[in-house]
Amino acid sequence: MNGNHRPVPVGRRIAVFGPSGAGKSTVSRELGSRLSLPVLELDAVFHASPNWVDLEPDEFRRRITSFLDSHPEGWVMDGNYSQVRDLVLARAQAAVWLNLPFTTVYPRLAWRTISRSVAGAELWNGNRESLRQTFLSRDSMLVWGVISWRRHHRSIRETLLALPPTVTPYVLRTPGQVRYLVNNATLADASSATMSAPTTSTGG
Repeated sequence: MNGNHRPVPVGRRIAVFGPSGAGKSTVSRELGSRLSLPVLELDAVFHASPNWVDLEPDEFRRRITSFLDSHPEGWVMDGNYSQVRDLVLARAQAAVWLNLPFTTVYPRLAWRTISRSVAGAELWNGNRESLRQTFLSRDSMLVWGVISWRRHHRSIRETLLALPPTVTPYVLRTPGQVRYLVNNATLADASSATMSAPTTSTGG
C-alpha cells in the first residue's frame, strides 16, 4: 500500500464471491459490521436441515428473494451459488471476488476443515464436518477445494464479464487488497463517487 487510503465505494448491496477457504464469510461479516448492513451466508440457507439435506432450487430461490425483498436498505451476500446468482446481482451494487492464489487459499481450507472435523463443530442447521467425511469421503472439502478450483474461477470470471452496468466488480488478488477494501469500504456506490472504481484490483 502507498499510504493513500482512498474510500472504496461498494454501496449498500454487496455480493462476495470466492473459492472455499478464501475468506468469504470473514470478509462479509467485516463489511457488514463496518457498513452496518445485514449479512446473509448462502450456505446457511441452502444447507437447511441436518445430515446435509439441502433445499430444492425453487425453494432456495424463494427464500433468497424473500430476504432481498425484506432488506431494501442493503445487505452483504456471502456465497457462490449459481442457482441464485442472478437474483443477487440484479440488485447488487458491488461484486467482490476474492481471487487469491491457490497457495494462499488451500492451506486455509485444509486447516479449517480439519479443525472443524476434530472439534465436531456445527456449521449450519445441525450439519457438521466429520473426520470420516474429511478423510474417507468423496464429499470431503479437501477434495472439493482441488476439483472445484478451475470451475469456480471460470464461472465467476464469466459472471463478472457479464455484469450489468449497475454493479461494480472488485477483483482482489492478495490479502493486502482484501484488507484495503474492508478497511476503506463506504456506502457510496461507484457511480456517485468521485474516485474511479477499479475493476481488477483494490489497494496493494
